[in-house]
Amino acid sequence: MTLPRRPLGRTGEEVTLLGLGGEGILRTFGQEKEAWAMIAAALEAGIAYFESARAYSGSEAYLGPALQGHRHRLFLTSKSHGRTRAEAEAHLHTTLKNLATDHLDLWQVHDLRTEEDVEAIGAPGGALEAFYQAKEAGKTRFIGVTGHHDPEILRLALDRYPFDTVLLPVNPAEPFYRSFLPLAAAAAARGIGVVGMKVLCRGMLPQLQSARVPEIMAYALSQPVSLIVVGADSVAQVRELAAAARDFQPQPPAEQRRLEKMTAPYAQGLMYYKP
Repeated sequence: MTLPRRPLGRTGEEVTLLGLGGEGILRTFGQEKEAWAMIAAALEAGIAYFESARAYSGSEAYLGPALQGHRHRLFLTSKSHGRTRAEAEAHLHTTLKNLATDHLDLWQVHDLRTEEDVEAIGAPGGALEAFYQAKEAGKTRFIGVTGHHDPEILRLALDRYPFDTVLLPVNPAEPFYRSFLPLAAAAAARGIGVVGMKVLCRGMLPQLQSARVPEIMAYALSQPVSLIVVGADSVAQVRELAAAARDFQPQPPAEQRRLEKMTAPYAQGLMYYKP
């Protein structure tokens, strides 16, 4: 099976509308059987974008063996939460070993939360030195940044440093507090590849009355994103997510407003990822 693709900003790459996120069952240890079955289901469903992070427990170690033989057709990503060059270099060494590859397609600065974080990564001896060197050495093709606390912090990072992509929250609760949606539009307009996360709000959104997974995903994919990444806990969930991406049709604005209105009373709790 295949999934529709979109350009990833100005990178020249086209990526599947859905990527398998590194959380859910992948953010565990000791569940190889379940994790490998889920990764196999993702491959079978046509998902060709896989993401992880050094902070995501055993995620990278699950992905490495499960993706063997498929690397040539995948877009493989991970993240480092290190703020110094030494920390980031150590993370990359471990990441490449775990993923059984000699390079990433995208390596991301993980979870910027404060102005101090933004300053630190670009300071002498900061993490970006490791990122730039890795790109020059062919250990990553592109460099991205992620954040979910404050859109202004992420905006500051995008204005200051030449990132290829940005990973940020996209869901119908976002408009009600410190929304990342305007930043998504601004980044896309600049040619930055926008990757949506927190799409299902850790599975809480589909539990609301009249909120189904396909329509929540359609909301996210109707925003100015290249793709969305969603974690899963089972093979059945992966198949449901892939089917929704495969059948995606742009969601009319009136339907988007309906979902936002339905979400409004619960928005603060749904945005658990913001302070």
